[in-house]
Amino acid sequence: MSKTTTPPVIALKNVVKSYGIGDAEHTVLDGVNLKIERGEFIAIMGPSGCGKTTLLNILGLLDHADDGDYLLDNRSVDTLSSGRRARIRSEQIGFVFQSFNLIARLNVIDNVALPLTYKGVSKTKRLLEASKMLSTFHLSEREYYMPWQLSGGQSQRVAIARALVNNPSIILADEPTGNLDSRSSHVIMEELSDIHQRGNTIIMVTHNPNLTSYASRVITMLDGKIATDTKAPRRKKSKIAPKRRLDSQSQTKKRKNVKTTKKKKGAK
Repeated sequence: MSKTTTPPVIALKNVVKSYGIGDAEHTVLDGVNLKIERGEFIAIMGPSGCGKTTLLNILGLLDHADDGDYLLDNRSVDTLSSGRRARIRSEQIGFVFQSFNLIARLNVIDNVALPLTYKGVSKTKRLLEASKMLSTFHLSEREYYMPWQLSGGQSQRVAIARALVNNPSIILADEPTGNLDSRSSHVIMEELSDIHQRGNTIIMVTHNPNLTSYASRVITMLDGKIATDTKAPRRKKSKIAPKRRLDSQSQTKKRKNVKTTKKKKGAK
């Protein structure tokens, strides 16, 4: 019996993308071949201008390739209408950007519920779903805050909640920690790691080599081509969160000991 193989969720064959005309033409992607299996966590690295973000935009159906084939779930997307591409983005792909892209005039819960609006979900149901998603990221108390009232880390967690509210199978993240300090970056990467553990496919563009430790595969791009493509060693779960809990418990014990000591002194 022949063993059946599951096709990759994404397959690119000789994808080319150029900008400009004539002497000003610049090839950003130069014959890219890439296969991504369902459930992988891909980190894409490379210098500025190497084609990372262009590749991500093509994968997210925000841009078209000039040449080559793009198969999503073994179906070509190259000839799809703009309406069909938008529907796939809405149902299957979630986006996380460096600049958060929260809408300033909407509060947190309305920002998260926005993708459900485009699907025609009723207001009551979409607010309920957005509230559930925010509670997953421990942001329930921020539901009615405005974006300007959030820290950078909170804003990015809201952006991730918005990306997940439609339950997409693919998450595309473009420099998701680029505007964050190291502590907030760690929190965001732990969130993405948890999402990956649930079975989502994550494709992340980053300049930070430290973030590749979260990925199952690291791709390096150079001059519009894939220069290296390597499997990453399996990452151990971070122990920072449990340590924080232990620290807080020890602080509580210290406070109790201090109170007990004071009572004993008072009794004397």
